[in-house]
Amino acid sequence: MGMTMTQKILAAHAGLDRVEAGQLIEADLDLVLGNDITSPVAIKEMEKMNVDGVFDKDKIALVPDHFVPNKDIKSAEHCKCVREFAYRNKITNYFEVGEMGIEHALLPEKGLTVAGDVIIGADSHTCTYGALGAFSTGVGSTDMAAGMATGKAWFKVPSAIRFNLVGKPSEWVSGKDVILHIIGMIGVDGALYKSMEFTGEGVKNLTMDDRFTIANMAIEAGGKNGIFPVDELAVAYMKEHSDKPYKIYEADEDAVYDEEYTIDLSTLRPTIAFPHLPENTKTIDEIKEDIKIDQVVIGSCTNGRIDDMRIAAKVLKGRHVAKGLRCIVIPATQAVYMQAMEEGLLKIFIEAGAVVSTPTCGPCLGGYMGILAQGERCVSTTNRNFVGRMGHVESEIYLASPAVAAASAIEGKISCP
Repeated sequence: MGMTMTQKILAAHAGLDRVEAGQLIEADLDLVLGNDITSPVAIKEMEKMNVDGVFDKDKIALVPDHFVPNKDIKSAEHCKCVREFAYRNKITNYFEVGEMGIEHALLPEKGLTVAGDVIIGADSHTCTYGALGAFSTGVGSTDMAAGMATGKAWFKVPSAIRFNLVGKPSEWVSGKDVILHIIGMIGVDGALYKSMEFTGEGVKNLTMDDRFTIANMAIEAGGKNGIFPVDELAVAYMKEHSDKPYKIYEADEDAVYDEEYTIDLSTLRPTIAFPHLPENTKTIDEIKEDIKIDQVVIGSCTNGRIDDMRIAAKVLKGRHVAKGLRCIVIPATQAVYMQAMEEGLLKIFIEAGAVVSTPTCGPCLGGYMGILAQGERCVSTTNRNFVGRMGHVESEIYLASPAVAAASAIEGKISCP
């Protein structure tokens, strides 16, 4: 009986020839990640351990991104805690304001995540790095503390679901539509504690930004991780961004999967997740009524990369957001911000009546930079639309791609280019 891609990575990092689903292992870590919300808790837990510093100052990344630039005194204190810990332990990969970005866009861009790595992060969307063929997953702050202290973590080896992707997406259909389609199909617990392994000839028709988006939202289907094969495009991305050695793992031909699905990308349509769960999906063709909206957010660790900025700008160019509607655009990193500026995308956004923010997670978690009032509706390119996620418990969030979000901003209702 063969192993899946994820199982091979975990076996190698546990020093074992093979592992099986359900097996408990202790694995070596290549990177431990924390942000300004989760790191202070981990730091306090680590202090209780009475350990002498971190296991490896080069294998920890601290990215203040949720409430940064600080929105209030409490967030400033959190960031101060992280900053002082980073300086005290000489953490190589601490990213201050001006260098930071939204963590899950920043780390691949900085070359800190590569194929074959085992990565934990005290943030649920750490599964993003599976786009590069790494095993990456979110953990609690206590596990982050143990990881920073020892460089190891315990895992229960996950079983897997294989998604065989075929065909090529049509215009205006992106990775966001693919993952929303999948979550709508299997549900928010359809991959509970399982590895979502994406394969098939259709993978070549997905950009790296598409793949990051799909892996990012594996957790919204309950997945332990999402992972893609390492093809020429992934190798080119790693060579451009990183000087770290990487290792390519491939699933055995006789690997065991709990379920297998084939998805024809050419048949997918722009897909929207209605309140209040990511599984509550409809295609643009299934929406028969006008759903008027008050706000649009284009950004986040899911859809704040340069491809997303370009798609939104293509839709918004020469047009204007609906009167009375707020459109907030958030490039995910300083590099994305700079590239968008050099390509003239920021000018397009501002001329269209949008505002452009520095990198932040802000509105995604109801933090700041776009809080919703009672009864307000928002189309957002973020990853969660739970009750009260972006503000008032009686507000509504509709998850969509940058193309749908931009078109909706122009029309003042859920629309497609």
